[in-house]
Amino acid sequence: MADTTFRLRVTYGKTGRLRFLSHLEVTHASERSVRRAGLAYAVTQGFNPRMKVAFGPALPVGTAGLAESYDVWLTRYLPPADALGELRRATPDGLAPIEARYVSEREPSLTAALTLAEYEVVVGGPDAGPDRVRTGLEAVLADGKLTLQHKGTPKVFDLAVFLPKEPTVGEYPGGSMVRMTTRMGASGTLRPEAFISEAIRRTSADGAVTSVTRTGLRPEGES
Repeated sequence: MADTTFRLRVTYGKTGRLRFLSHLEVTHASERSVRRAGLAYAVTQGFNPRMKVAFGPALPVGTAGLAESYDVWLTRYLPPADALGELRRATPDGLAPIEARYVSEREPSLTAALTLAEYEVVVGGPDAGPDRVRTGLEAVLADGKLTLQHKGTPKVFDLAVFLPKEPTVGEYPGGSMVRMTTRMGASGTLRPEAFISEAIRRTSADGAVTSVTRTGLRPEGES
């Protein structure tokens, strides 16, 4: 790896049909885009040198993202606007870059820094209006904890920890939309669709989660 490198942070979306890519497939596609863009990327040391790149928290298959990020280290400085233009030309629309900027080497990794995730979850169905969904959410929140099955093993989520603020519910064509923030960390991640599906079940409503979009990622303390 070169003695001097430049840490370029790329923000991109994961939308359309490409939201069904796995995290590993997204990383491979993004690395191919960097190569096709002709960026002078650094490589890791060791017996199996690879592109020096690091991604933010993974998105589940099927969940869209509007502001995902990865860091790629370059051996030659390129103005951010030029790097963004080259990457846009080399990347499929569903993973299109939105922004590129340089960040300090002293900044923590994306996975360490970005611990809060913001979501928009659409609930559809003839009986899935805001009032019904809100009632279900209030019932789950009143319990304080939510037990979900993970690979056949029950996992208990302390909602005061995993939900830093109360979700909000609004109108949406054919149902409702829930906006919520979850906290990610070593103890795991509460998937929004699991939380909201339990709320729907509590009210016996005729509805279901139809789409989940992660609209942003941010560190603790940043509004």
